[in-house]
Amino acid sequence: MPELQRLRPDHAPAVLAFEKANRSFFAASVPDRGDDFFTDYPPRHAALLAEQEAGVCHFHVLVESGEVLGRFNLMDAAEGAAELGFRLAEKATGRGLATTAVHDLFDLCRTRYGLTELRARAAVRNTASRAVLRRTGFVETAEQVQLNGERGLGFIRELIQSR
Repeated sequence: MPELQRLRPDHAPAVLAFEKANRSFFAASVPDRGDDFFTDYPPRHAALLAEQEAGVCHFHVLVESGEVLGRFNLMDAAEGAAELGFRLAEKATGRGLATTAVHDLFDLCRTRYGLTELRARAAVRNTASRAVLRRTGFVETAEQVQLNGERGLGFIRELIQSR
């Protein structure tokens, strides 16, 4: 069973392998990261860990048998809110893994990160991500967003704190 894990230094090779293996799959629904992302990945990973250590972001990977199947990130955390971003490997789609991982993140938001609101954005052509957001209780906002020059939609989800 896949496990949602907080990003660690030793995840770097598996995250890079995940991104490389799924590059064309991701490019079909979100703007491509560009060649520099792949050639300069180790410093990028270190920068993510530094942001996480500072409490600005909370990065997670969905791992099964040492392989990364997805990335689930809480970015720009401040004043009880953060932005959710996620991507799932092509071979892991259609199994409800993204929906489950987002629900697991809700628990972490409440118990570990002190977050009460999540925002998300999805490209209009990214029907899978929009479906996950809706299934997990996100509501579309009137906000029209641009994602690397591409039209997208904004979403919001209020989180009720555990007692």
